[in-house]
Amino acid sequence: MRNDLELLAPAGDWERLEMALRYGADAVYLAGKEFGLRAAAGNFDNEELVRAIELAHGMGKKVYVTCNTLPREEELNRLPGYLAFLNEAGPDALIIADLGVLALAKRFAPKIALHVSTQLGVVNSATATVLHAMGADTVVLARELPLNEIRRIRANTPSELRLEAFVHGAMCVSFSGRCLLSNYMTGRDGNRGECAQPCRWKYSLMEEKRPGQYFEIEEDGGTYILNSNDLCMIEHLQDLMEAGVSSFKIEGRMKSAYYAAVVTNAYRHALDAVACGDPVPEVWVKETGMVSHRPYCTGFYLGGEPGQCYEGTYETGADIVAVVESCDEDGNAVVTQRNKFLSGDELELLTPADEPIRFVVSEMTDAEGESIPDARHPMMEVHLRLPKAAPKLSILRKRR
Repeated sequence: MRNDLELLAPAGDWERLEMALRYGADAVYLAGKEFGLRAAAGNFDNEELVRAIELAHGMGKKVYVTCNTLPREEELNRLPGYLAFLNEAGPDALIIADLGVLALAKRFAPKIALHVSTQLGVVNSATATVLHAMGADTVVLARELPLNEIRRIRANTPSELRLEAFVHGAMCVSFSGRCLLSNYMTGRDGNRGECAQPCRWKYSLMEEKRPGQYFEIEEDGGTYILNSNDLCMIEHLQDLMEAGVSSFKIEGRMKSAYYAAVVTNAYRHALDAVACGDPVPEVWVKETGMVSHRPYCTGFYLGGEPGQCYEGTYETGADIVAVVESCDEDGNAVVTQRNKFLSGDELELLTPADEPIRFVVSEMTDAEGESIPDARHPMMEVHLRLPKAAPKLSILRKRR
């Protein structure tokens, strides 16, 4: 049984934080209101950061705070105060992409471990070793690395330096996320957390003497020429582990709480199986298809180029319809509605401990105890019978 493996999940706001922690993350990464690369996520103010750290630590889990923007000169004067606050708040690590920020963190947040972000683009052992000498205890490897290069990096770096790698989520068409396309086209700087994702847009050609005439840039039936597939390595965790990766990172601070729960849950069970030397059960592989996603691929890990999503479409196998607020030992539950569902619908109950369980909704009542044929109002309270007792934040969903 390997006990040095870590599952690291995204927490874009408080609900996603709770889902990630309850569904099996060993650690979560999140951001304050500044200096994180997902400015449009809910993120956490200073008071919420303190509460988030207390919640995670109370569950025996870790919190990594992202300070991974590339700050401009006018932003630097705000950074020391923020780092000093974090030093007292007590997260387990800071995720940093800039050498100047790393130096400031050593000065103003000396109690906190330092992780080097994938944004820095670590692709060789020399860089990883220098960063370790500068104070980093973890490097998040560039996403462009194949497994054979990760093995060589592991063999040529200090054994106490941890290697972290992304295993799931959206990928970027640029090198290690360093891109000016959003800044150029919208004025929103992706290197400071404001990416508008113009690589996901549909493009056409226009010849200068034919204004207004748009010609599609077409390849294999689509025009989303910059639009990467999503990464999914759930069937290759053993390969990553053997290459020397010990922290397995899920992308998605901008994604839903349902995504945080389902994907974290799937990788928790998969990683536990791999840590024991067992194959990943097929049910958890299939669970990655139960969230909204672009077609999956294995990125650069297995060699060659990552696939491209020319259709620009999302796929999902199920929709969340309710979240459990409370439940007794007989399965009598109070849930809050997230999408409409009806009496007689076949749903699935997803909990952190078990495989999904299908059941048919029988009688439902509202908060006043009145029988209702459906749950149609957003966030309404619904009382119904589940097939078994379920903990708070268990999920009810309907397959598409």
